[in-house]
Amino acid sequence: MTSSAAGPSIMNAGDRALLVDVREHGTLLRLVNALRRNPIEGVQDILPAANTLLLTLLSPKVSERVRREIDGLLRGLAESGVAAVSRETLQDNDFAEEPLAVPVRYDGADLAEAARLLDLGPEELIAAHTGTIWRCAFVGFAPGFGYLEPPDGRLSVPRRAAARTAIPAGAVGLAGGYSAVYPRSTPGGWQLIGTAEATMWDVERDPPALIRAGARVRFFDVAAPR
Repeated sequence: MTSSAAGPSIMNAGDRALLVDVREHGTLLRLVNALRRNPIEGVQDILPAANTLLLTLLSPKVSERVRREIDGLLRGLAESGVAAVSRETLQDNDFAEEPLAVPVRYDGADLAEAARLLDLGPEELIAAHTGTIWRCAFVGFAPGFGYLEPPDGRLSVPRRAAARTAIPAGAVGLAGGYSAVYPRSTPGGWQLIGTAEATMWDVERDPPALIRAGARVRFFDVAAPR
């Protein structure tokens, strides 16, 4: 294991994977972006989470070499001071492709409450949600459930005090600084603000997930005049 008292650590996750505990979110975003732009030979896939990154390997034989390359990348990021770079700068500079457009009906049961928590009116919340280019920081909880973060940390509301036993597929929610679209019916405690008119997870599609880690997403209001 490579580690320091306060810095990132690299741990084995079986014989064909490495888990990088980055701790600082800005550094994690830069590391993921660096690996997407310049893949390391022998790395089969990368799976980011909130503050960790799982790298699956093609063979146990490449583990030590990949570990050294990741350690070098992390040292380079630390020396360049990227931890202080804002999420907005990361989004503007690192992802030039057009955002994925997701149509939404803003009919969620918690729209008014979420707006109140943000000291906004419902229409202002809709405008803020559709006016933000979101980035999928990681995928978790359920297949195709992408945790979308804004560049400026706004639109952060707490989870509901009591979770719902069933939330329908396509429900658009806010919680803890993220937005997400439920890919299938499941229990959940996010504040529901709308319904997406798109299938988030389809096993007949390649890849099955509509939103993958690193993707940029922009919601638009299907009821708004165009």
